[in-house]
Amino acid sequence: MPDIRKCTKSPKPDEIERSWFVLDLKDQVLGRAASRVATILLGKHKPIFAPHVDTGDFVVVINARHMLMTGRKAEQKMYHHHTGYTGHLRSFRADKLIDTKPDKLFRSVVQGMLPKNTLGRQMLSKLKVYAEAEHPHSAQQPAVLEVRA
Repeated sequence: MPDIRKCTKSPKPDEIERSWFVLDLKDQVLGRAASRVATILLGKHKPIFAPHVDTGDFVVVINARHMLMTGRKAEQKMYHHHTGYTGHLRSFRADKLIDTKPDKLFRSVVQGMLPKNTLGRQMLSKLKVYAEAEHPHSAQQPAVLEVRA
């Protein structure tokens, strides 16, 4: 009978193969797309997933300016940012952020779905978000990532 302690294998950093994915956000719902991207960044789609190791892949998100929000979230949802100075809490509506900084909006939504530690920051560094369709990562030959509606 095999010893159970010897069966569990933890992935080593040099054993992890990273892939590249591209996601087109045109007419995609923000939350659904962000949760799919967070799953890819975490590495939960791989059989070698381990919560203490970064096994995730790279994700390139394009057309962030054309993403959708369901209901009245675009007019009602507020995002806050504190500059670090006393009384300098800045609040922005979601529709204004989509017009001005859609890449930062999507990145902050995905960041909320990742671990709040060094490993989560390392995972977030593999996310590349662009407001329009052009991106400089075509040399990596990213595979198309689909989001189920």
